[in-house]
Amino acid sequence: MKFVFALVGLVLACLVDISVSKDAALETVSKHGQLSVQGVDIVDESGEKVQLKGMSLFWDVWMPQYYNKESIDGIHDSCHSNVVRAAVSVVTEEDGGYIETPEASLERLYAVVDAAIEDDIYVIIDWHDHEADQHLDSSLEFFDIVSKKYSGVPNIIYETFNEPTGQSWNDVLKPYHEAVINVIRANDPDNIIVVGTPTWSQSVDQAAANPITGQKNIMYTLHFYAGTHKQWLRDTATNALNNGIPIFVTEYGTVNADATDPVDEAESRLWWDWLDEHNISYANWAISDKLEGASALVANATSAEVCLEDFLTESGRLVVAQNKA
Repeated sequence: MKFVFALVGLVLACLVDISVSKDAALETVSKHGQLSVQGVDIVDESGEKVQLKGMSLFWDVWMPQYYNKESIDGIHDSCHSNVVRAAVSVVTEEDGGYIETPEASLERLYAVVDAAIEDDIYVIIDWHDHEADQHLDSSLEFFDIVSKKYSGVPNIIYETFNEPTGQSWNDVLKPYHEAVINVIRANDPDNIIVVGTPTWSQSVDQAAANPITGQKNIMYTLHFYAGTHKQWLRDTATNALNNGIPIFVTEYGTVNADATDPVDEAESRLWWDWLDEHNISYANWAISDKLEGASALVANATSAEVCLEDFLTESGRLVVAQNKA
């Protein structure tokens, strides 16, 4: 009888482990299919809640060596991710971006998106700009091109404005997003669109006070860096959720907001607990070998070494462990 009870206990323990622990690498597009927004949650094609966990690439003009299939394989297999974010640089002071070299930018983006589709994971197409409202024509052109190319592909998530700074939500950002959303929806009626919020995508409360209406599958961006952004920002985001605003953390770091050390493990875990409690999806900044605390990779890591244990930084190791937890 003791043996029977022990066996039952072991089976129950295994069942608990399976239900609580989810390796994001196993939660793929072929499993969940077309995503949509229901209330404040992402749900799959069966109506079950889904959480995406993964990695953001660095600005494409500065880390083009990771915009390829090898890197995406590593992000899925070794970083245990079911989402990758492609950060398409729009304009930089010295090194260009989509506005100057659109063909090169699109080539890098397509390499990532096509690899993500092949690897059966979701991919965020991020218009990585701080002044996208000043580049509206380019934004409309870009999202028209990519939404036509990938219309109906369930892997795709659009991010229309990475990090607004001081722009007004009511007067500038909301009209900008509505214009871009209309272009995307003319080609792609269903895939999720994530819209940036004021103050480097922290002021989700402003969006909650005047949300976008008349559209479906719209979410709002929240960015945080654990060393800088503490309980006060979680409180702001909780209030936005309580007001019905669905949130997607398309970028976060374990370090300070300027990407510098130290890694704040305790605060990162508080954030992860909060994100998991509210079924919020998140992507870590960044797949980069730059010598700064936010980088997931050590210096000179190649695309073939992306997310392999020996090539992860302190932050990278912490994030990978969380992605498979």
